Amino acid sequence: MSQNELERLTRRYTSEISILIGPESDIPAPDVGTNPQVMAWIMGTYSMNKGYSVLGVVTGKPIEVGGSRGRFEATGRGCMLTARLAAKHLGISLEGATVAVAGFGNVGATAAKLLAKEGSRIIAVSDSKGGIYNSKGLDVDSVFRYKKETGAVVGSKDSKTLTHAELLGLECDILVPAALEGDLRADNAASVKARIIVEGANGPTTTEADRILHDNGRFVVPDILANAGGVIVSYFEWVQGLQSFFWSEEEVNSRLQEIMDNAFQEVLEVSQREKVNMRDAAYMVAIDRLARAITIRGTFP
Repeated sequence: MSQNELERLTRRYTSEISILIGPESDIPAPDVGTNPQVMAWIMGTYSMNKGYSVLGVVTGKPIEVGGSRGRFEATGRGCMLTARLAAKHLGISLEGATVAVAGFGNVGATAAKLLAKEGSRIIAVSDSKGGIYNSKGLDVDSVFRYKKETGAVVGSKDSKTLTHAELLGLECDILVPAALEGDLRADNAASVKARIIVEGANGPTTTEADRILHDNGRFVVPDILANAGGVIVSYFEWVQGLQSFFWSEEEVNSRLQEIMDNAFQEVLEVSQREKVNMRDAAYMVAIDRLARAITIRGTFP
């Protein structure tokens, strides 16, 4: 669609669902196929129907219309933070660690950039059109610029082409599946050689693949923990919008790191105590919190 077509569709759709969304009900945020501009159109349309600006109706908005600093990079930053914690737990130094990133969109590209800043060597990345590889490490910023210009990573300087399947099976310390759902399946999980899998995408690992990875000794940081950074900073954006008081990027990133660190340690503690993988431990933490809250609140009527 053209930009004008996309805007008209978004605004019409927003009008139709306006009775379902709101700062105290359902709050949309960007994902595959949407971006900050789309969020701005949603907020603008909803606000016009209300008669005043409602900043808290969506998150992931541009800074100019009430967005939060650090929101665009938040999901990828959360992946980097949990990768760093997982590496520390396993005695792996991020300095010089080899990383493969499946999916070079907002999440994957940001995770790759931030891991590179930590001293990691990004040896492979891929997008929907193919993958690239360099055992000595890719220049992530150069690859990002190349993709912005051409729409694909394939052909980027100082790289050779590889398939998505080959990327998933690379010898590396960290694999970040940041593409789409069901990337790691029963038919390819056994080929994964990475010591740490940090799930940047939602549901990139099937149940069958999860068992295989666990049996093969792979340390999986599950999606609800690894990619929670986006939702956390969306919450920060919502809070800032309600108050009309905005934080610096340093403050946003500091608060995000504190929450991610605490969450990781809590899940790791349950994983070790109950002798379960990190995904099951994350579910156990979540269900325990719900159970406690429901017990304390009771039922009415």
